[in-house]
This record gives sequence, structure tokens and C-alpha cells, in this order.
Amino acid sequence: MIEKFFRLIRGYDWTLVIVVLLLSSIGLAAIYSVDLSKGDTLIYFPVQTIAFIIGLVALIVAASVHSVFYQSFSRIAYVGVLLLLVGVLFFGATIRGTTGWFRIFGFSLQPAELAKVSLILFLAWIFYRHGRQYHKWQFVLSTIVIVGIYVGLILLQPDLGSALILLSIWFGLLLFSNTKKRYIAFLLLLGVGAFLIGWFFLFQPYQKARLVTFLDPASDPLGAGYNVSQSVIAIGAGNMFGRGLGFGSQSQLHFLPEAQTDFIFAVIAEELGLVAVLGVFLLYSLLIWRIILLTRRCRDDFSVFVLLGIAILFFTQVVVNVGAATGVLPVTGVTLPFLSYGGSSLVINFFLIGIALSIARSHA
Repeated sequence: MIEKFFRLIRGYDWTLVIVVLLLSSIGLAAIYSVDLSKGDTLIYFPVQTIAFIIGLVALIVAASVHSVFYQSFSRIAYVGVLLLLVGVLFFGATIRGTTGWFRIFGFSLQPAELAKVSLILFLAWIFYRHGRQYHKWQFVLSTIVIVGIYVGLILLQPDLGSALILLSIWFGLLLFSNTKKRYIAFLLLLGVGAFLIGWFFLFQPYQKARLVTFLDPASDPLGAGYNVSQSVIAIGAGNMFGRGLGFGSQSQLHFLPEAQTDFIFAVIAEELGLVAVLGVFLLYSLLIWRIILLTRRCRDDFSVFVLLGIAILFFTQVVVNVGAATGVLPVTGVTLPFLSYGGSSLVINFFLIGIALSIARSHA
């Protein structure tokens, strides 16, 4: 058993594993710092630590499975998550206005996080099955239906951030597949139309307020614009080396709402400074670069598109979260991979890294 375990981990891309562990360690440190401001009892840190341990197990399990399994399992996974997305609308717990979690024995399960994995796998299978005939309109239409079902159900929760992430995965894979440019242009117009429909019929008032505040931050500095204003102040206050872990005034004195999730980047910038921020950016760059580099080993399109989907997912989440924290993009509730508090998100991120490792080992 021990020899089998060592044979398994010997095939890992250890650069990728070390990067993920470093990012998770920084995230745990930042969450611990936020917890210190809550009182004598730690709230978030113990839960995130448990999720970290479960995530490591998920990574090892996912990496131990041959990549062929994910190809054959992709359709079942898509349907299974589809049922969960329907079920959560009726039986899910509502947190901050979003009905998107199942409560199970004190733990939360967010189907939208599972949707990211199943969508990547199923879209990769669709791309693989079409045998690079991406010029056909039927191919594009089939992908629209696949992603549209997920996005529609997630918008009903409503969870705009997760819906945008799923759309970015789909659109990014289409770009990498060399789909005809006129199809891409049509899809962009379709996206504008979908946004207008969402604005008038689906988006909640607080989501509209976030977008309006993004366009004019001074319109509501003490209301919808308060979070971003405090985040920008925190980032600027960190200077080169930060104020020290646990000594950030914005997070410790509760000026920064949702410091452990949406604005964890601001906590890191204020308490650890520009040096730490540059280190985080370097780690994310290494993470995405290593995943894309693994595509060179692949001998089939399914594996290539799975890796590209994972890279697009991480890249988009980093850009959207950091953009929101700095006031460059609207706040949509997208977490920062491996850093933000959230058990479902952390475990799924580790699982995705496990899938990447599995593909690398299968094509070694």
C-alpha cells in the first residue's frame, strides 16, 4: 500500500502541487487574521482547515484515477449536477439573498461549484466528439444549450458571479477551438441581449446596485459603494511590506465587510503589503502556466480542453475577484481560488488540480 502511494505521488507535477499549497497557506493565514477580529472564538479558520484537509484527499483521489474515467463520467456528472441545481432551488438554504447551498450535517454544499467541474468535463467531451468540426453551427448551438441550462438555473438562485464564470469557461473554450469569427460576433450580441433581459427580469436590486456603483463609485459611498471604497483604502494602506498579520485596521476593525471571502485580496494587501501581492500574482501565473504547459503532453482533444477549461476557470476567477477588490470590475461574489473562505470552493479547486495531475500522469 505504501509503495503504491509513493508510486502515485512520484508522477505528480510537483511544481503545480507546491504552488497550490503555498496559495492555500496564504489563504489560511489571511482567514486566521480575519478570525482574530471576531473575538476569542475562531469561526472561519477551523472550517477552512477542515476543507483544506478534505481538499488534499480530493486531490489525491482525483489524481489516482485515469483520465479516461473523466471522459466516460462527464455525461453522468452533467446530469447529476443538473438535478442538484434544480433541487437547491426548492430545498436549499438561503445565504445573503442567494438560495444556492445544501446544509448537510453542519456543512454546506454549493452545487454551483460542482457545476464548474461538470461543465468543463462535459464541454471537453463535446469538443472531443465533434472531431474538430468546430465550423458547424450545430456544434456552437449544442454548446449554447449545454451552458445555457446551467446558467439559467444558477441565475434563478440568483448567483450572478457563478453564472459569469460558467459563461467565461464556455466562451474561452470556443475561442481556443477556432470557432468561426462570425459565430463569436453573434454570440457577443446574444450576450448583450441576455444581459438586458437579466437586468429587467432576473437581477436582484442589490446586484443592480453593484453594477451602478461600479460605473459611478461616488453615487452611494456609504451604501452599495462602501465595500469597494473600504477595499481600495485597505489595499493602499498596505504599502510595501504591510501592517502585519492581524494588524490591518480595515479588516480588524470591521470596516471591510466580507473580508474573508470577496475581499480577502484586500486583507492580504493591507496586512502583508505589495511584496505579498506580487508573490500571490507570481503563484497564480505559475499555476495557470503549468496547467497550460501540461497540454503539450496530451494525445487527445478531451484532455487538452479539460486542462484549458481549468486554466480559464482559475484565470477568470482571479481577474474578477481582484478586479472587484480594486474597483476595476463590479463586485459579483466570485471567490479568489485557494485564498477565499469557502469549503465547497476550496475542495473543488483541489479536485480540479487532481484532475490536471491525473491527465498529466495518464499522458506521461
